[in-house]
Amino acid sequence: MNPTLMIGLLAIFSLTVTSRAAETSTPTQRLAALGLTLPAVPPSIANYVPAVRSGKLIFLAGQIARGADGKPLTGKVGRELTEAQAAQAARTCVLQLLAVLQAELGDLARVQRIVRVGGFVNCTDDFTAQPKVVNGASDLLVAVFGPAGRHARAAVGVNALPAGAPVEIELIAEVAD
Repeated sequence: MNPTLMIGLLAIFSLTVTSRAAETSTPTQRLAALGLTLPAVPPSIANYVPAVRSGKLIFLAGQIARGADGKPLTGKVGRELTEAQAAQAARTCVLQLLAVLQAELGDLARVQRIVRVGGFVNCTDDFTAQPKVVNGASDLLVAVFGPAGRHARAAVGVNALPAGAPVEIELIAEVAD
């Protein structure tokens, strides 16, 4: 067989196998491939539960980003924090939300779709890049769940958040029975 043809066939086979592997990988495997691990489920800081299921929907209470020490991150975006730092905080919020989902469902593979994300950004009056901050959350959800991670969303600037947090993220997911 022609060596060039053989290399071409091997390349096509390799791409097909790689593509199928990506399609069949689980959210947990995708997290690991990103070098991410889920934190412990953060404790509630008021009178609420972290998740409520109604039918096939699970509503997750908002999460504020916590550092490795478990303490809330603080700061106002546009003054103490940059857009990029706030986007990283939004990503951290999603990791915490995924930890709640994992605890509630037992397996992130039971998530059929991320339906909606609400993002709240504690920012100065002249800061207008809230959507870019909340992209830190949205981008991670798409990386973990693929097309099922694409969602409806709100990105809202607010004057203050609990504990002086820069970002709070909430979400609604559709889950398998």
